[in-house]
Amino acid sequence: MKKILFIILSLALFTSCERKISEYAADKGSANFTTYISVGNSLVAGYADGALYHDGQIYSCPNLIAGQLQLAGGGAFVQPMVNSNVGVAIYPGVSPRLVLGYAADCQGNVGLSPVPAQGAMDPLAPVGYAVNNFGIPGAKSFHLIIPGYDTMNPYYARFARGLGGPVVSEFINLHPTFFTLQLGDNDVLAYALAGGSRDSITNPALFYFAMKTVLGSLLATGASGVMANIPDITNIPFFTTVPYDGLVIARQSLADSINMAMGFYGLPFHYVAGANPFLINDPSSPHPYFKVRQMQPGELILLTVPQDSMKCMGMGIINRATQLPYPIPNQYVLTLAEIAQIKAATTVFNTIIDTLATNHHVGLVDINSTLKQLSSESGIVWDGVHLDATFVTGGAFSLDGIHLTPRGNAVSANAFISAINQRFGSKIPYVDITKYKGVVFP
Repeated sequence: MKKILFIILSLALFTSCERKISEYAADKGSANFTTYISVGNSLVAGYADGALYHDGQIYSCPNLIAGQLQLAGGGAFVQPMVNSNVGVAIYPGVSPRLVLGYAADCQGNVGLSPVPAQGAMDPLAPVGYAVNNFGIPGAKSFHLIIPGYDTMNPYYARFARGLGGPVVSEFINLHPTFFTLQLGDNDVLAYALAGGSRDSITNPALFYFAMKTVLGSLLATGASGVMANIPDITNIPFFTTVPYDGLVIARQSLADSINMAMGFYGLPFHYVAGANPFLINDPSSPHPYFKVRQMQPGELILLTVPQDSMKCMGMGIINRATQLPYPIPNQYVLTLAEIAQIKAATTVFNTIIDTLATNHHVGLVDINSTLKQLSSESGIVWDGVHLDATFVTGGAFSLDGIHLTPRGNAVSANAFISAINQRFGSKIPYVDITKYKGVVFP
């Protein structure tokens, strides 16, 4: 079977042509950056490498934006900082952040792999001060309008000031003059991360109501700002690193023995030497006992799939202990039908976001187009730095394959700055991404 290396890294932005940092004097244009707040989910919070930790927050996208806005009159930007570079103990048994290190797989092969960081995690405790960054890991659009959300999400409970009220009720007391809004990713991502077997995609009517309410609450403070659309999350490394045909059979004689076994079980699957599709669960299979089938081109395997089980136990083909078909469970796979639902919902949600931005004269940050360019063969080149969506070597995605590295956040920040400059006639210099790192190698 093909050796699947469990490595991760990078993300980026904009166009395939090379981009340059700004060389002009900062100017606020028609915007007022005095009190800037950011609102959204884990991408806003600075979550990375599978955890919320101190350095991830330092290099969060809105914190980088705030640094550039300060060149044009922006004030201090306060974040609910975690006092650990390992993570925050948000609930018992929470995993520490991932770092790239050497580890042995079930076959005894040693290689670079994401491994848990060592050290103490920050205990869950209230921050105790007002913040500018309302990035809440796990938050969906409608979560921000639910009363008592601080009792449902411990990440928000760390810094919630208006206890018992919805998140949107806190904005007015901050007297913001400018905002960025990046929300809605989890309305499709949570479903995808569960392989379509748990959670659900948010109903479009609820999504519209929630996004309109959140945006309206921000505008009611008198602030102006920009909002981002939702990227096609099926292009991120979490879903693209393990190939659907990653079952590599070394020689035809072995493939013949597998074909014989499949014939014995009454399964019409044929295998050859070389790359073959993995076997997955399929409840619609006509077989009376084995509800399985081979994967189809375009279907996706999640990065959380137990790779040692695939390498040493035969997951994805035949169980080495029982000699029975051993499909990859549903929660680790996105089928073509599930991918179609995700893409359709993303299109609908982005239409809603675009309409809200247009109707309320809010700048639109086209993160979806940015990720499409990043996922292309050419990727993106910015200030001589190449970035793409390759798992460990791309330069923008962190070790969870979902969130960004500091360098990826710098590119994302530049997408926001571009939209700000276009909407408000401002001249905010771009972030110099060469100053920020991707995945750190040992």
